[in-house]
Amino acid sequence: MLPELVVASANPDKVKEISEVLDGLVTLIPRPEELPEVVEDGDTLEDNARLKAKAILEATGIAALSDDTGLSVDALGGDPGVHSARYSSESASYYDNVEKLLKNLEGIPPRLRTARFQTVAMVCYPDGTEVIATGVVEGTIAESRKGSEGFGYDPVFIPYEGRGLSFAEMGEEKHRISHRGRALRNLVEMLSS
Repeated sequence: MLPELVVASANPDKVKEISEVLDGLVTLIPRPEELPEVVEDGDTLEDNARLKAKAILEATGIAALSDDTGLSVDALGGDPGVHSARYSSESASYYDNVEKLLKNLEGIPPRLRTARFQTVAMVCYPDGTEVIATGVVEGTIAESRKGSEGFGYDPVFIPYEGRGLSFAEMGEEKHRISHRGRALRNLVEMLSS
């Protein structure tokens, strides 16, 4: 029998991606719609993942799966980092965040636009146990948007392993090499051992 986990994310794009990566590995229970957004004010990705997982666990009494992801750009001193989802403002859209990133990188040559995506995935259990896994993918930031798939910074992030394609140009191939895919597969492996 597959482990049952409530998905803590309220982001439908993330939930879709989590479901695709974990298909057949765990049974995912949707987050109850009536639950409010969890304030993500932690100092690290792990802090934010824990805030979400614990809030959903407390609300449902069922083990909760959460994740938090940050894009760190070397030329920007690691920004947007833990603030990736709110980079341009608290109510930022994907478009707004990408626009701010591209503006802040204007004039930076391609060889200096190195970046990495990191995801921390976590399961919190009713007995207080936590299982934590990470996934990282290295790459660069494109000078303009490429592709129409994915979400967030996918149109401008080009992983070194991606044949020169942005995440938004990859389709299903993204799950194999992405930070979230790696973190979730690492997490499932830890859960099964």
